[in-house]
Amino acid sequence: MLTRLLQLTALVAALCALALSAGDGVRLSSADIERFGTLYGEQAQRRLTAWQNLMLELADASEQEKLEGVNAFFNQVRFLDDIVHWNQKDYWATPVEFLITNGGDCEDFAIAKYYTLKELGVPIDKMSLAYVKALELNQAHMVLTYYPTPDAVPLVLDNLIGDIKTADKRPDLLHVYTFNGDNLWLSKRGRRAQLVGNSDRLKPWVKLQSRVDANNVNLN
Repeated sequence: MLTRLLQLTALVAALCALALSAGDGVRLSSADIERFGTLYGEQAQRRLTAWQNLMLELADASEQEKLEGVNAFFNQVRFLDDIVHWNQKDYWATPVEFLITNGGDCEDFAIAKYYTLKELGVPIDKMSLAYVKALELNQAHMVLTYYPTPDAVPLVLDNLIGDIKTADKRPDLLHVYTFNGDNLWLSKRGRRAQLVGNSDRLKPWVKLQSRVDANNVNLN
């Protein structure tokens, strides 16, 4: 009986360790990285390793340092339109897919930053994925916004520029709506103006979250 109990305890511990290593599809184990390297090449493995190392380096940093480090890291990735990259009109990639392929569009940059900062302990109520119109480009765009306090003008993390500026210093962006893991708001001048529901109304977001949680990579 004692032997059986010890075996069950060991099994539970192993399953817990496996769950922790999955890290919500963000923390990758050495085995995960090696497997992806075998499948997708040495450069993909190096990018994933650099990402994991970044999170270790920023673990005890201030939130501002985390914002700056994560923003700079992902802004090195190539911008590629979904039609060219995924042969789809609109595809929201997981951070792993984004780094393996070394490319993505504005949603992928914002999503990768969101999940990485979330993993680093930045509360999701301080962050939103914001749909905006990039006025100079005359096209829809997505950025990550960060609210130091609930009523603050948010900081904008954007792949178009390297500097992190407050929304009022980005007149080139017209804010339309914003969302995070919980809620969906209409936005005005960068601020959450009106709560209009939860983020489950956004089907691409729901699909993305399930793939991130399952650490599911789809590169077909």
